[in-house]
Amino acid sequence: MDARILQDRARVPDAVITREVGGETILLNLETGIYFGLDAVGTSFWQAIRSSQTLGDALTALHDEYDAAPAILREDFLRLLDDLVAKGLLERADATTPSVP
Repeated sequence: MDARILQDRARVPDAVITREVGGETILLNLETGIYFGLDAVGTSFWQAIRSSQTLGDALTALHDEYDAAPAILREDFLRLLDDLVAKGLLERADATTPSVP
């Protein structure tokens, strides 16, 4: 995955619903039926993605939260992002693309 994606924004597709249960998050794409569960760490990554302006900002917030080697944290973050995008649970948008309300 190209490092330039850290400049991108993330968007949850309209067909995706999420629920947090006991510190874990469940994601479901109502159009495809794809279901995905995030453990406590994955939930923290998800919250950082959702609350940050760019994916790079989310990764920076996670560096502040976790005492992990930066390269490992980045690799885990990008792997989760790749998984979520591949499953249609998250979309990336170029930071210069206007936001859709």
